[in-house]
Amino acid sequence: MTQPAHHQPEAAIPAGAVREALRVAVRLLDLAELRQRPADMAQAHTQVARCYKALAAWGPAETHLVQALRWARMLGAPDLAVELLCDLAELVCDTTDLADPDEGRALHSQYERARDLAFEAICLAGQATDPCWEIKVLLRVSEVLDRCGDHDDAISLQTRALALMSSEATGFGDLAAEALDTPAHGGLRVVAPAALM
Repeated sequence: MTQPAHHQPEAAIPAGAVREALRVAVRLLDLAELRQRPADMAQAHTQVARCYKALAAWGPAETHLVQALRWARMLGAPDLAVELLCDLAELVCDTTDLADPDEGRALHSQYERARDLAFEAICLAGQATDPCWEIKVLLRVSEVLDRCGDHDDAISLQTRALALMSSEATGFGDLAAEALDTPAHGGLRVVAPAALM
């Protein structure tokens, strides 16, 4: 099974290094399970999930992301929950992109699931006090929505991100222009306002 293009940086890591990182992450998870502290559990499951994802082991990666999200919610950590919701939405897109195109109904259901996770992330991101972080989430979620075929909502989120970038409250100034030339997470480029009309 080939890795999606969105994971080229991870694919460049030698499999041996990823397996070693997985071994360490699983050991840390074992230690975290002894104490059952929500912060440690969320972090440990997240690291294990990312190692599995780098190895294209989608099932175990999703299992650990779901567990990490459960602990993050228990912890009351919205920032981590948003990060994990984005990770889950991207993972669902990755596995759906690799599925058999003939499974139309199942594919549609999976893309709907990714959209639900993405919108949940946006709702939580709105509680952020840091507009810079909210911009990153908006762009990340817009990519997920674009991959799900929801192009209008994707453009709407990009527009919202641009509005935050150009707002004086963010203190960005010239960084808005720089962001237009830099691919967002996973290679999606921000759409300039003129292109939205």
